[in-house]
Order: sequence, then C-alpha cells, then structure tokens
Amino acid sequence: MTGPAIDGEALDGVAVTCLWTLRNRAEESRHPGSAFADPRAERLQRRIEYDYARFGKPGQLHPLRALTLDFALRAYLDRHPGATVVALGEGLQTTYWRLGRPAVDWLSVDLPPVIDLRRRLLPPEPRMTSIPASALDRAWLDVPDPARGVFISAEGLFMYLERDDVFALIADCAARFPGGQLFFDSIPPWLSRRTLPTGPRGRPPSSTLPDGTDNSGLRLSARYTVPPMPFGLTVSEAARLPELVPGVAAVEDLQPPPGRRAWRPGVLRRIANLPGLRDLRPSITLVSFAGGR
Repeated sequence: MTGPAIDGEALDGVAVTCLWTLRNRAEESRHPGSAFADPRAERLQRRIEYDYARFGKPGQLHPLRALTLDFALRAYLDRHPGATVVALGEGLQTTYWRLGRPAVDWLSVDLPPVIDLRRRLLPPEPRMTSIPASALDRAWLDVPDPARGVFISAEGLFMYLERDDVFALIADCAARFPGGQLFFDSIPPWLSRRTLPTGPRGRPPSSTLPDGTDNSGLRLSARYTVPPMPFGLTVSEAARLPELVPGVAAVEDLQPPPGRRAWRPGVLRRIANLPGLRDLRPSITLVSFAGGR
C-alpha cells in the first residue's frame, strides 16, 4: 500500500468524519501504552495529506469502538463461518485486515467519494465488494444470502441519520436477514441536540443564543465543527428496540474493552453504568434479529 500522497481536502460534510476516526485509530495504534494495534490505519493516515489537528486532541473512543466491533464480529463468525459481513458507512475502517482477512464475503457500503478513496488506498480483496451508495439505499439488501447468516456493522453511522430512517432500516434488515445481527453505536440525545446548529424556533444559526449558550454546533477545535447528528439514543431506549421495531429479538449493551487512563476498569466505568447516568453516555448496541438457525 504505497504510492503518492492523497489530498484529504477532497472530502467534505459527513465524509470528512472518516478522517477523524482514522486519525484516532492511527494515533492510538502508535501509542506505546496501547493494546490497540492497527498498523494499516497508521499507513493510511500517512498516505492522506490533511490537517488532522483540526480534529482536536486524539481520543480513545473510536479505537475502543473498533475493538468492540472486532470482538462481536469474531463471535458471530465463529457461529456462522459462511456468513456475509455488511459494513454500512465503512469509511476508512480496516476491520477486515485487523481480523486477519476472514474467509467470508464482505460488503462495503459508503458514499461514492469515500468508496473511491478506499479503492485508491486499500488493496483489492477477492471477497470484498464495494457499493458506492447511501446506507439508506436498500439495493444492498439483495446482495447477501440470508440463509448463510449476515452480520451488519454501522460503526459511526446512525447518529448522522434521522430517527425514522434508522428505525425503518433496522426493521428492513430484521425482515431480510432473520438470525442476523446488527452492530451500531449511538450518542445520547443531549449530545445530539448539542450538534444541531439551529436557533430557537427554527431561526437561522448564530454563534450564541440570547442566554449566551454556544449555538454553532459541536466544535472539536476552533477550526472544525462536526456535522449535525440528529439521531440520539439512550441505553434504556435501545433496550426497548424489541418493542419498537418489528423483527428485533434481543438487544445487548456492549461494553468497550479496557483502554488507558480514564478508560481503564475502575470507578469512572462503574459510575457510567449506574441507572440514570448510563443514559447520559455514548453506547454500543448489538441487535439480534428474530428467526434463523
């Protein structure tokens, strides 16, 4: 995976967030005290010319989310070795290679500019198929064979969609892939509201509200504001998905593996899982669809 540097400025909007998560995974992989290893992410970051400092300080949230996906996906493939993996909004994730190039069909679905970047930067794989489309374009649903098992990841995706669209997509996946699983992460509603740069009563955005509250969206730095994230979901709301979405059989709140410093097992982690307080934190959800073998 060598070649000339690629200009990351060609991406905009939500597509830019794939560089944000890539930077965090690469930096954590380089950290001498980290248990997270993603050398391909390190190489990808070096290939893409971009002012990564716009994203503020690197954090562990994205690499620990990636590890959580690795564990959940390995567990499903152990039970369904012939399954198809569908990575919705895959961005520049390198899950396939971290898992050692598993002998399964792998479907990568993302917006055309991101798929183009993946094709330029990542090696072709005989069992990997790229679909340049929105995850909401249901055409990809016809590709996997439901009888072999299907695992769907939506890593860092649903928060950028509308609530009705998310619930409808989950229902369509459950109907199409009985016995399959869906992995996704969420931000809490209070944080979702913080990302929406709209004034009171729908007025155009301004830098502050009359009470002095910042109204410019969620800023990672003085030079970067994350795209709006209209979909927020608490742990308690996710637990009710079997009641809210047809075809959802079970839901599990996944805990990320231990990280460094504040991300180590300890008081902060226990506090984050207390009733009430757990609904204020980001979450990772594993949905199991009804039916199947």
